[in-house]
Amino acid sequence: MTTTANIVVQTLTAADADAILDIYQQGMDTGHATFQEHAPSWDDWDHSHLQTPRLGAFVDAELAGWAALSPTSSRCVYAGVAEESVYVGTKFTGLGIGLKLLQAIITRSEEEGIWTLTAGIFPENEASIKLHQKAGFQSLGRRERIGKMTFGPLAGQWRDVLSFERRSNHPKFD
Repeated sequence: MTTTANIVVQTLTAADADAILDIYQQGMDTGHATFQEHAPSWDDWDHSHLQTPRLGAFVDAELAGWAALSPTSSRCVYAGVAEESVYVGTKFTGLGIGLKLLQAIITRSEEEGIWTLTAGIFPENEASIKLHQKAGFQSLGRRERIGKMTFGPLAGQWRDVLSFERRSNHPKFD
């Protein structure tokens, strides 16, 4: 891929399920994206994420990356708070797709009434940390030894997770 790729960000549909899960698995395979080892079934992924917004970045009609939100709590007072996930396929890294997706999901989440986005990132995932900082996320701190890896070369090792947050500055949330 070149840096002149035509990137189109649009709403994802169930027809994108296989590509979404494939990109998710690519992230998992790095060992620095999540505690999960295997991508879930489509039904499990679908039920664990908010129905909207779900965005995909397409390059020449191929899904190159996606961003989606998960609820942080079922309590009504947290209805405007969601955990954000953004994943970019390995062959599409370095094209600015992650930033395009993150900026788009910020805009769309605000349209949906979400005033705070959160993210948990392994400290070793420097690219994701820089991406989130560039998109206006602030570091809240480090959760030390919050979980233990169950697979790969880090199996059995405790992992820290950095917590990030982005609060909307849209006037409707004042």
